[in-house]
Amino acid sequence: MADKLLVVMANADLARPAELLPPLLQATVAAAMEYEVEVLFTGQAGQLAIKGEAEKIVLQEDDTKNVYDHIKQAKQAGVIFKVCTPALKFWGGDLIPEIEETVGGAYIINEAMEDSVVTFNY
Repeated sequence: MADKLLVVMANADLARPAELLPPLLQATVAAAMEYEVEVLFTGQAGQLAIKGEAEKIVLQEDDTKNVYDHIKQAKQAGVIFKVCTPALKFWGGDLIPEIEETVGGAYIINEAMEDSVVTFNY
């Protein structure tokens, strides 16, 4: 059985917020179950790592929680957040404090190929 969950958020469309919540909730639940969990923002989802961006996104107009609130909740549960270096070239480098590391494409491949890692790709 795998010991680690790697959630790669690459193709999530920020204009469709309902696509952003499931990976964050799954990561939070897995961390609460005491699995090692990493969420990696890359591609368009790399915007979520930039200060102020995730705060703008809510699922519905009357929601009290925004996507950044869900990121903070996941972090409190033990989720490790990383961002892919190329995403920073597109979206800028002023990162939210929950980002622990910037990584390159080789990191994603190495992690995904490990037998002890299950990878979810969004």
